[in-house]
Amino acid sequence: MTSEGWGTPPVEPISQHYIVCGGNALAHRLVLELVEHYEVPVVVLVADRTRDHAPRIERITGVAAVVEYPNITEEALRAVSIDTARGLALVEGSDQENIHAALSAQGHNPSIRIVFRMFNQRLGENIERLLRNGAALSGSATAAPAFAAAALGRPNSVEVGGRYLHIAFDDAITSDRLCVVADRIDRQDLSTIRLLPEQEGDSAQFVRLAQEFGDDGPVRPGGVRREPGPGAGPDADADAAPAAEVEVEAESRPGPGAAKPPGGTAALQAMRMEPREPTNWTRRLRWRVLDAMRFFTSARMRLVLLTALAAVLLAFAVLWYLSRDFGWTVYISLLDLAGAAQPDQQADIAAGTGTGGGWQRAAQVVITLCGITFAPVATAIVVEVLGSGRRGLPRNPSAGTRDHVIVVGLGNVGTRVAIQLHEMGVPVVCMERDPQARGIATARALGIPVVLGDGPFEEQLRRARLKHARSLVAVSGDDATNLEAALEARHGNPDVRVTVRLFDDNFAGHFYKTLDNAASRSVSYLAAPAFAAALMGSEVRGTLSVFRHVLLIAELTVEDGSGLIGLNRHDLEDPGGVRVIAVRFARSNQLHWGFADRTRRLAPGDRIVVAATRSGLARLNTVLVEEG
Repeated sequence: MTSEGWGTPPVEPISQHYIVCGGNALAHRLVLELVEHYEVPVVVLVADRTRDHAPRIERITGVAAVVEYPNITEEALRAVSIDTARGLALVEGSDQENIHAALSAQGHNPSIRIVFRMFNQRLGENIERLLRNGAALSGSATAAPAFAAAALGRPNSVEVGGRYLHIAFDDAITSDRLCVVADRIDRQDLSTIRLLPEQEGDSAQFVRLAQEFGDDGPVRPGGVRREPGPGAGPDADADAAPAAEVEVEAESRPGPGAAKPPGGTAALQAMRMEPREPTNWTRRLRWRVLDAMRFFTSARMRLVLLTALAAVLLAFAVLWYLSRDFGWTVYISLLDLAGAAQPDQQADIAAGTGTGGGWQRAAQVVITLCGITFAPVATAIVVEVLGSGRRGLPRNPSAGTRDHVIVVGLGNVGTRVAIQLHEMGVPVVCMERDPQARGIATARALGIPVVLGDGPFEEQLRRARLKHARSLVAVSGDDATNLEAALEARHGNPDVRVTVRLFDDNFAGHFYKTLDNAASRSVSYLAAPAFAAALMGSEVRGTLSVFRHVLLIAELTVEDGSGLIGLNRHDLEDPGGVRVIAVRFARSNQLHWGFADRTRRLAPGDRIVVAATRSGLARLNTVLVEEG
């Protein structure tokens, strides 16, 4: 295969377009975001038009061209008109390849906006400083919190201004909620969910009552409704005909709590601190003790060691009884265990200066012999610990592993999920078939047990202590593999919670209908909106999941010349898909949550925090770049 490239380059000169480099799932979702929500021309550069998601990308209406090059070379960048493009997204390839491509693109077009995927976030921050207009994002880091939270059965959170935003459902919704983010939630039919539905304000009921009972309203005191006479139209004068009076049923009056939409409801709430997984020290100590038992897996070895330990304790008790001195007994017992005891000599015994008594000498002999038994076992344990680390192999799960989360797949996403759960204090066991996977070294460094091998899932899950697990997260790159792991886990432990990475929405819908105590997430669905917003210049603080739907938390700055200047909350929210949850004015650094003044207009330097759907944030980004 050469690097000359082939495919369908733009037939006509194109400019002010956006370039997406990649043919994976993230590239597919990103192209959909740009075409459907931002309505911008997109040119896609893929390595092979017949593999991965490239065929589906070609079928997307609105894609200007799909160009095929095996590598992102200078010639490939010229073929996609890099000189006249507005933005470039690098969402496939290694960190090194993306860095090289980003620097090459800047050389061709210094003003282009560059967004590139980086697993090493620290390196990405340093590369950002080398680019005039660039941003480094990690798709796995964006999606991992949602997977970790789903594994524990709780909502993930996004930190903004010292508060942690999360989504609460139904009975968990409190009175201090920021806004309703979804309604009509039906687990059996996720297509009925409405994100950021139109909501009446707190005063809507009072306004309606004032209109009903006002001088010109249809209701008179006493619950009597006035109806216009025959021939009276909506524009007819109220005094043109006599009004008939009809009793109004009490239940027909609108009141608080009336006419709630069917299905469940979700709301956005803020917490002062991020919720932590409660793990007390007794459980941690129990895990450590049981984990140490992994070195004594042989029943014969356990029997020998327990017998020796019992003999040592019995001999210790004899020495203590004879000497009546606990400190001296501990001292002499430790010396005997180490083989450093001083035996009585015949001359000492004849002179009556020996340590005293046949019982004491017998006890010391027993302790010394048992010490000989313990020494090789301790040596073997030390050699095993040091040897496994030098061989680069992670340790296996112990027989005492309990209440843990099993992470299937140690790619980019699986590694992030395992790290986050480990930092939260949750026991983790990983499963991986490839011994060269990215996350193996990370798991070994953190001391996370890993089940390596390519055997059947049933056997692998048994080694991962499935019967004692609390949850399983399947995050490999293949939907079928993830589903197989989830079904096998549910077969082996009907009570285990399963969280599955699925790309296909229809597949996920059937998954929700079939399994309870389960969740499904899509990495590309969670990450693509953040990449698209970054490509347009917005700062997405994080994503929150409402089942398979995504809510974006973004912070926008009102700059000179921005189309946001002069707009108020009505202007921003009325078109739909956006809720302003906090405002920071230019003259102060304080973040005002739930700012009540809906008529105040934005000025240069103000910053707003919004909860938005993908289309809502796309609309705001479009306004953001308009010149006032």
